[in-house]
Order: sequence, then C-alpha cells, then structure tokens
Amino acid sequence: MHNLAFESGHDHQHCIDQALQQARQLCRERQQRLTPVRELVLKLIWQSHKPIGAYELLPALAEAGFNSAPPTVYRALEFLQEQGLIHRIASLNAFVGCPHPTRTHQGCFLICRACHATSELDSGPVHATLESSARAVGFTIEEETVEVTGLCPNCRHEEGHNV
Repeated sequence: MHNLAFESGHDHQHCIDQALQQARQLCRERQQRLTPVRELVLKLIWQSHKPIGAYELLPALAEAGFNSAPPTVYRALEFLQEQGLIHRIASLNAFVGCPHPTRTHQGCFLICRACHATSELDSGPVHATLESSARAVGFTIEEETVEVTGLCPNCRHEEGHNV
C-alpha cells in the first residue's frame, strides 16, 4: 500500500524528484516526449498527495510562462494518464500522481473526506473479487477504478475518532 499521503513528516521533495525521474526514464524508454509543459503539470500534481483539478493548474502554468488555456492542461493530463504517470479521481474530478507507473494495475484509492489526502492501494485482491463477481454474471470489466471515502489517520485523530 502506498500510504505516504497519510504519513506526516516524510520527505515530500523526494516524492516529487522520484516521480519526475521515473517519468523522464519511462518516456525515454517508450520514445514519448515529456515536454516542459507536461513535466510541469506532473510536478504540480505531485506537490501534495491531494488530488488537484485541471483548472487549479492554470495559474502555475501562466506564472511559468506557458500557455494557460484549458486545452493545454487537458492535453498534458491526457498524455500523463496514457503513460500511467497519473490517475484521475472521478469523484473529485481531479488528478493524483501514480507512485508506480511502470506496473500495470487497476486504481484503488482511499480518499479522506476531510482533507482529500489520497492514497493508492495495491488493488490485486479487490480486482480479483470484482473480476470473479463480474464473470459470474457474464460481465466483462473494461476499466476499473475503486474510490473509497473515509477519514485518514490525521483527520480521524483531529476529529477525536480513535478507531
């Protein structure tokens, strides 16, 4: 389980640096262009472990001297998703970085309802159960993302929940 979103005191700059390094390497291997705009969008997404919406990225692009029109951001987001570098959190209409972009996997996310911190789980067991249940009724899963909302350890503690 990737739970850095719920840990306090971790070296967040390391997360950003590692994500950018992985993205550069992955794009080189796949012969894809990680343009300056795409790299900046990825960096902005990794600034925190909280999902960020496309329109929230526009001011930073403008500040960096790039075209800050929505299509520019959406094209960058589409590329990053296609490369497995980010995930879209549908319930928030926002995006988070993928901590393991080289692995083929289905998205399974824990989303804090209070602070929106998001953590990606190893979805193997969840995927197997969904796949089996779908197959039993003759359904073929084409795309799967599981989003679970609740309270992260920090917010649970702040709200006085000691579960």
